[in-house]
Amino acid sequence: MIAVDTNIVVRLLTQDDEQQHNKSLKLFQEQDIFIPDTVILETEWVLRFAYHFKPDKICEAFKNLFGLPNVQLTNGNLMAQVLQWHENGLDFADALHLAQSQNCSAIYTFDTKFVNNAKELTQCVVQQP
Repeated sequence: MIAVDTNIVVRLLTQDDEQQHNKSLKLFQEQDIFIPDTVILETEWVLRFAYHFKPDKICEAFKNLFGLPNVQLTNGNLMAQVLQWHENGLDFADALHLAQSQNCSAIYTFDTKFVNNAKELTQCVVQQP
């Protein structure tokens, strides 16, 4: 198994550089791939800011990618929850923070949008200090 960096995933999903896309595609066709959570988080940011992908397109791209039989994640169920929350309006990074904090009673933030969008999603309460 190999791990991939953000630029490999971005080239695969955007196909904006033919030579790099082909090299990325070959990796995904020939190798068992591990994608770290940090790479997923950075990929979402790059797709949103540099390529202007909307949340629905990001989630669609990730679902297709994560559904490949040779792709492994740290926790597939957790990432499925993140994608669902993101599709329903929660910021991707906030969704990942909340999903990874499920063993906590609360997550504190100054981000009122996060507080409001996360109401009643989990038993881990998102609140301001």
